[in-house]
Formats: sequence, structure tokens, C-alpha cells
Amino acid sequence: MPLPESGNPLFGTSADDMKAEVFSSSASIAEMEAVAKRLRRHIITMTGKAGSGHPGGSLSAVEIVTALYFKLLRHMPSNPQWSDRDRFILSKGHVAPLLYATLAECGYFPVDELSTLRQLDSRLQGHADRTITPGVEMSSGSLGQGLSFALGVALAGRLNSQDYRVYVLLGDGECDEGQVWEAAMATAHFKVDNLVAIVDNNGLQIDGWNRDVMNLDPFNKKWQAFGWYVIEVNGHDITELIDAFTRVKLVKGQPTIIIAHTIKGKGVSFMENNPDFHGKAPSADEVKIALKELE
Repeated sequence: MPLPESGNPLFGTSADDMKAEVFSSSASIAEMEAVAKRLRRHIITMTGKAGSGHPGGSLSAVEIVTALYFKLLRHMPSNPQWSDRDRFILSKGHVAPLLYATLAECGYFPVDELSTLRQLDSRLQGHADRTITPGVEMSSGSLGQGLSFALGVALAGRLNSQDYRVYVLLGDGECDEGQVWEAAMATAHFKVDNLVAIVDNNGLQIDGWNRDVMNLDPFNKKWQAFGWYVIEVNGHDITELIDAFTRVKLVKGQPTIIIAHTIKGKGVSFMENNPDFHGKAPSADEVKIALKELE
């Protein structure tokens, strides 16, 4: 079905629509690309109004999260704690603006609430809090913790004989953290095949290029050596992403990682590959320029 301009694009609003089938996978690539553009506009508007936030890494992961929430994930905005839902864990927690924009577009809370980003008493703080924000699976803060958390959630599903899948989004700079590799080793050791990690591989972190701060190459071979099935994709190509997420369901006996090659600040010319916008909000004039580019 065609997607409306904003708010709850893939979910019906009647009780019948919200019963057993919790999402519609009928959206076309063009419709998802339109959603991705809306998400980028939300990110710019939110961080600009707040005067703080992390637009660069939020913009680079837009297509990844769009493919998940609007095509692959089994989830129910009317019942965020539905026990059989697939879980999305945001490990690179500073890109909360992207998660909030996505949850709002899915109908977890009103799109108008996005304007309260980082305000006192808002449900939308600089790092997500699962105790106050519908649809948030993990409260985030320090980097490096999401894969460990996701492993615990995936093992819980196995112990409870539930068939949900766990998807965890990491930053490439975040993979400097030793805890990521401890979790990677444990996930492979326990053959956790209901867990999929995605790395937003945009090449930059707050201090500059990864290759200068802490070179991760050969990145794919590191994950292979730890026992993971590795897929590499263009992280801005929704078709490639959907194909990758479909393939991982066939992988048994080991975890899968999707290395998504992206551009930090994607979609806004002066933000692309610019580490200054890792954690700096656009000014009022920059917001106008960015929104014009994203029309």
C-alpha cells in the first residue's frame, strides 16, 4: 500500500490490523527511499532545534534502519513489549535521533514529539532510555556494550524457545572497544545464529578517520577469524540491504555480521565525510541548506 507523508506508514490503525500480522512487507523500494529521506529531514530538524546531538552517524545509518523497520523486523507499535517481537539494539547510542525518527514514523509515538529532542522532561534524550521511550530496547551510554546486551537477549530467546531475531547496530569506531571483541568471541562460541550484527562502516569517528585513530583493517577478516559469517554491502542501497538481511536467515550455527559501507553525514553535502558533524548540530542557516538539499 502507498505510504502516507508521515506517521505510522506501514501499520494499520484498527484492532484487527494490529492482531497477528504486525507489519506489512509490501512497501516498494521507492516507498522506503521516500521514508529514508523523511528520516534524514527529521534528523536535521531535531538536532538543529535542540542545538546539540549527533547528525553525522545518524545520517549514515538511515537506509540500514529503514530496511529493518519497514521491511524485515517483526514488531508491533501498538504493543512495544510484545514478547515475540524481533529486537533492534542500538549499540552506537549517540545516533538516537535516527532511532527516534524511525519509531515516530512507525507510530510508536507522535511525529510531533520529535521536536522535544534533548529537552528537560522529554522522552527523547541524547541517549535512548528504554524505561521511558516506547520501542527502545536498550538504554545506551558508553560505547561497546550493545553486542554483549544483544547476545544476552538472543540467548534468552533460545532458552525460552522463542523464534525472534536480534539485530544490533554498531559503529565502526565503536569497534575500537575491547568489549565488542569479547562479545564477538562469545557469540560465535555459543553458535548464536539468531543474532545479526550490522556495522555502520562510515570510516570516521569523533577524532577523525578510523585508519588514523585505530586502524581496524582487515575488518572483514577479523570477524571471520572470530567465527562470524560476514556479508559486505553498500549501506545506502536498500535492495542490497534487504537481500543481505534475507540471506542471514539461512545461516545456521554461527552469528552473522553485515559490514555496511556508508558515508558519514550522507545526504547533506557539507556534512558528508566531515568529522566536525559527528557530534555537532547544524546551525539555523545550515538547517535551511540541508533541508533544501533533502527536498
